[in-house]
Amino acid sequence: ELWRAQPHTPVMRKILLVNGHQPFPSSPGRLNATFTERARQAFLAGRAEVESVAVADAWDVETQIGLQLWADFVLYQFPLNSMGPPWSLKRYLDEVFTAGMDGRLARGDGRTRSDPSRPYGSGGRMQGRSYALSLTMNAPRGAFDDPDAPLFKGRSVDDLLAPLHINFAFFGLAQRPGFVAHDVAKNSRIAADLERFDAYLADLMTD
Repeated sequence: ELWRAQPHTPVMRKILLVNGHQPFPSSPGRLNATFTERARQAFLAGRAEVESVAVADAWDVETQIGLQLWADFVLYQFPLNSMGPPWSLKRYLDEVFTAGMDGRLARGDGRTRSDPSRPYGSGGRMQGRSYALSLTMNAPRGAFDDPDAPLFKGRSVDDLLAPLHINFAFFGLAQRPGFVAHDVAKNSRIAADLERFDAYLADLMTD
């Protein structure tokens, strides 16, 4: 599954990979590590500069703000946990982007006390950069976009992850197409998913 992109798609010469997996005894993270490494090799082969961070490991807020500003493009690779990003990825986003509200990643919400009528969410300073979400999940493809599906009731993956997309838009980032590996626990097709992922990365680099 691929998601729609915004019309504006900036260049991708400097790439940050964020492995958002949170290890659990039943889910050590091999699959998301495989996707992250696959992306790293593909981008390096495309002559991009690549940096990476695993949010379950130690990382520094100031370093990550610097990498967010350095990168033309950030790929967030993570599993769907409790219908959202893992808690360690949410912590990364909360701490890095909140610290960056000092004017580096955003100048507040765009409004001022002297002019509170300005649009909320217009203070982002990350224009010219883009991001994409790449997910692994147990939910099958047919669970989404179907009004008769009992759980999501017609909602898309984009709908489910709207808070992430809105947060990135708040900071001025452009959305690129995303990727989903569905049904990885009960009906996995990992070899086929990796082939689709290779094609997805190739499309990203030629877009």
